[in-house]
Amino acid sequence: MSTRHGTAVTTEAAGVDGSSGTLGPDVSSEVADAVSRWLAPVVETTRRDGPATGYVTLHHFGYVRLVACETDASLCLARDRRLLAQGAGDAVAVLVPLDGTVRLAQDGRGASVESGQSALIDLRRAFSVEQPGRSRVLFFRLPVHALRVPAVSLRSVTARALVPAGGVAALLAPFLLRLDASAARMPAAVGERMGGIVTEMVAALVDELTEDADTPTEPARHPLVDEVHRYIDRHLGDPALSAERIAEAHLVSVRYLHRLFEAEGITVGRLIQRRRVEQCARELSRRGRVSPSLSVVAARWGFRSAAHFSRAFKAAYGHAPRQWRRRAVTEAADRETAGAETAGAEVAGNEGAGAAFVDDV
Repeated sequence: MSTRHGTAVTTEAAGVDGSSGTLGPDVSSEVADAVSRWLAPVVETTRRDGPATGYVTLHHFGYVRLVACETDASLCLARDRRLLAQGAGDAVAVLVPLDGTVRLAQDGRGASVESGQSALIDLRRAFSVEQPGRSRVLFFRLPVHALRVPAVSLRSVTARALVPAGGVAALLAPFLLRLDASAARMPAAVGERMGGIVTEMVAALVDELTEDADTPTEPARHPLVDEVHRYIDRHLGDPALSAERIAEAHLVSVRYLHRLFEAEGITVGRLIQRRRVEQCARELSRRGRVSPSLSVVAARWGFRSAAHFSRAFKAAYGHAPRQWRRRAVTEAADRETAGAETAGAEVAGNEGAGAAFVDDV
């Protein structure tokens, strides 16, 4: 079954210095804490004069997370510039209100997203989400690199209310709602396939929205960017690999290197970590008679500590490395068993056919 976690929230508003009607900040901090763990680091900025209750749940569809946030009062979650140092991972989210209207702001734009509509949020940058009253909102969180869309295209479509009148938007919102309704009963293997479908649909949506949009054409990729990608892949196992080391190897300044990667939508440091995590995930997915320990795998791909590796891996894939390997090995064994049973059935069928042929002769 898919993983389901829940955080029930009941918060009573309290007066400050005994003064009636004067409220302290962060009266629903439990909601913000749950969203910070599962979606992106945020703070809750609403001030209210009564009790507030809410519920936050989490489901996994492979590397796609569904975070559902329900409250019976107004709530505003903000990821401001002070929180950007707390990485949200290389991720975006699709926001889908189930009832009411949600106000979303990002990249200098604001949108009122109504029930049945959807909107995109880049979790790496500042944003705010305000639920004016009782509501339930879904956030589908997925890795940016899995979308394979240009950074300039993604930036041009955030904080826009996507009306399901036609095209991909008309397919995406109903699909996400059905996923929410069936998440608790969905087998993990099916959930992983559904996560892949969500990713492909979101990528198609970005392509569709930007195909005819009046946005600047993305500049040609500098040849040095591809060279840096190759250099990183060749030196992933070196714990000392850094932006400074890369800049020195390519005879450029660190500042110039960072400028080159601005259009990539990811910093050099995060690219290094992402590629390390991907290689570790690939190695942990292999079945073999001898399985290296997690610390060996982490060290092989340049992580200085097992704790850092575990945090980075879980942020990217939603599972601890040990859980990832256990699931990968189990699923591989199940596929082998199913393949063997199918082959056995085919052999038995062929032998039966041969026997019938001999009898007929």
